[in-house]
Amino acid sequence: MWYRFTMLKKEVVFVGLSGGVDSSVAALRLLNAGYTVVGVFIRVWHPDFIECNEETERLDAMRVAAHLGIPFMTCDAIDAYKHDVADYMISEYAKGRVPNPDVMCNKAVKFGAFLDFAMQNGADKIATGHYARVEKQGRTHALLRGKDATKDQSYFLWTLSEEQLSRVLLPIGDTLKSDIRTEAENAGLPTAIKKDSQGICFLGAIDMQEFLSHFIDEKEGDVIDDNGMIIGTHVGALFYTIGQRHGFTLRTALTTTSSHFVIEKNIEDNTITVSAQKPVAEGQNFLLSNPHWRVPIAELTDKKLVVETRYHQQPISASIKEVNGRVTLRLVECADVPSSGQSAVLYIGDVCLGGGIIEPILVQ
Repeated sequence: MWYRFTMLKKEVVFVGLSGGVDSSVAALRLLNAGYTVVGVFIRVWHPDFIECNEETERLDAMRVAAHLGIPFMTCDAIDAYKHDVADYMISEYAKGRVPNPDVMCNKAVKFGAFLDFAMQNGADKIATGHYARVEKQGRTHALLRGKDATKDQSYFLWTLSEEQLSRVLLPIGDTLKSDIRTEAENAGLPTAIKKDSQGICFLGAIDMQEFLSHFIDEKEGDVIDDNGMIIGTHVGALFYTIGQRHGFTLRTALTTTSSHFVIEKNIEDNTITVSAQKPVAEGQNFLLSNPHWRVPIAELTDKKLVVETRYHQQPISASIKEVNGRVTLRLVECADVPSSGQSAVLYIGDVCLGGGIIEPILVQ
């Protein structure tokens, strides 16, 4: 366990204190392990139409730092979050894609702006309260799933490079969430019984359509069935995801069943096509853009891999190959049709190999 480990050299570790229990225990464990620990609260952009509890979270982070007797700092990541997370998310939705803002938040903010801030201020490493693990394997580092399968967050960290992983500690990844709570209570941490935050990284639980409506105008369009008949209306094709079965209005007199799933959306015509049959994919090939691998892709070809195309999805058997610089993902078994813009993250066992962004292109 981390808190039983004895350091031979006192390294300086900046811990991202979010004001939650996970990062609090991460700081506690590192302190008990003999590191010189500095608590850092990361300040990000918030739109003015969302109630912001950032100052409350910052005060909780300060209370944890005071309880542990460690220095406390604030990292300004407002511009990084606005440009690389919020603007990216809005832009992707405007194109009819479904991005994963948490992936970009980890890449640009927690392991981008925060890591840069820490290195500029004398840190040797950074640490966070993610449920994932980093292991040194020879001269490189591997990213592994967290021990608690219900909390594993390795999916969100697939973009991390070897350089980033070499400077990262994830002290709670080897522990169940229930044990983290107990450890926090035993240590008297102010956040021990605090509820977990939910929703988008830093923004919390928000209604995506309501959020996007502040940046993208809603525009009513037609709902079409798989026979080409107009059977209802919607508020804008870009707001919907493949497989979605709510949020649009059907004319009941024109339908024989109440459950319909979005199987296609046309952003240019502002239409969505629905079907009583849920769309599935099996044996289909999808193009991946912006791929990042911690293992040469040539070593992964023909290997038995599994992929997750959304967070906490049941892993799906898959394979990948690269031809003329284009990386193709093949879904070997039946699964929900993945949304373009989402991350496809590949694994062998617990090892996260990397991934890419799913493109709306089926490859033969």
